Amino acid sequence: MSRDARWKALLELLVERGRLDVEEAAADLEVSAATIRRDFDQLAEQQMLVRTRGGAVVHGVSYELPLRYKTARHASEKQRIAKAVADLVAPGEAVGLTGGTTTTEVARALAVRSDLASGSPVLTVVTNALNIANELAVRPQFKIVLTGGVARPQSYELVGPLADGVLGQITVDVAVLGVVGFDVADGATANDEAEAAINRLLCERAGRVIVAADSSKLGRRAFARICPVDVVDTLVTDAAADADTVRRFEEAGLRVVAV
Repeated sequence: MSRDARWKALLELLVERGRLDVEEAAADLEVSAATIRRDFDQLAEQQMLVRTRGGAVVHGVSYELPLRYKTARHASEKQRIAKAVADLVAPGEAVGLTGGTTTTEVARALAVRSDLASGSPVLTVVTNALNIANELAVRPQFKIVLTGGVARPQSYELVGPLADGVLGQITVDVAVLGVVGFDVADGATANDEAEAAINRLLCERAGRVIVAADSSKLGRRAFARICPVDVVDTLVTDAAADADTVRRFEEAGLRVVAV
């Protein structure tokens, strides 16, 4: 396992559990305790965690894993979800993409669709995510609209009144939401209230709303609400989604696509 992959795995385990000891992490990652000690020391130098005697704890009371460290978990599920979401977008449409690992995969899936290979433009993409705009800007057949705003280093998303101003002047055919949690009672949620506000406005400007979320996100809720469940038209998730959870979303009026 490369150092980068180890760091991603360590940080994700730390977010899930709140605390890790050296021996526990070494067993989980199947590496030596000396390697984990060195990793913990280097991550502590970058203020990604706090070293403790024999282990590490998350950095701060409210911890959000930066996007660049989130790619390892549920990668295959996210790629399947992304392809299914991309297939729901028609040529010529305007699509809004929020930030996140799953929506980044949606952008990549759109980029390789053969029927979207040429046009002027064949697709309009509106996003507040710097990394998504960067990936798609090299596609001349895509018209990329990037909101203004202040960049959040955790997610590469632009937030604030400058982003509000752009979104208030446009409409999109479909908005694709990446979420931290999606629950029938609490709706779609995010960790950060500023991101949630931008995502909520994007939903208001959309003809239809798709939530792209792997099964680990379902039944969960996070700090900031994006929108209630009745705003969402379609949920695209993976085949491991709990059948009872899927049924409750369908009873709430959603179309559920499990891949």
